[in-house]
Amino acid sequence: MTTSAKADGTRSGRPIEWALRSAEPADVEAVAELRAVVMRPDLERLGRFDEHRVRQRLRDSFSAHHTSIVVADDAFAGCVTVRPAEDGRWLEHFYLAPHLQGRGLGSAVLRAVLERIDADGVPVRLNVLQGSAARQLYERHGFTVEAQDPIDVFMVRRPGAGVSAI
Repeated sequence: MTTSAKADGTRSGRPIEWALRSAEPADVEAVAELRAVVMRPDLERLGRFDEHRVRQRLRDSFSAHHTSIVVADDAFAGCVTVRPAEDGRWLEHFYLAPHLQGRGLGSAVLRAVLERIDADGVPVRLNVLQGSAARQLYERHGFTVEAQDPIDVFMVRRPGAGVSAI
């Protein structure tokens, strides 16, 4: 399924043209590399960064069937995976290229993904690293903390939660 729209573009002053396209098996290396770049600061802060492991974990769990590629201004910009779960959906591997972060693109993509999940009337769960700035994005979109440990914060969002806040 393809979704396209414009994001705010607050830093540059111009909207970011973006779309979601279905992932293909060949996308795995670009996604693994993006994951390593995006997660490195938080993993290093937590003392858990491993140059090989950060990429291999993505390769081992990559599912083209459940992943969408974010294309912004006609270039690879990120990805998001939504897997079926026992009682809803599991959102994972949501990464955006660092130069596109903070410009409204993450909110626009997340809003589109959550609209699809809300249409099914099921909750969505995710986990984010302790101290990650991404947690604020998720909280703005209605996610609340369900559990946490020294490394991860596990969050849940009920159907329609946070819709008026975004």
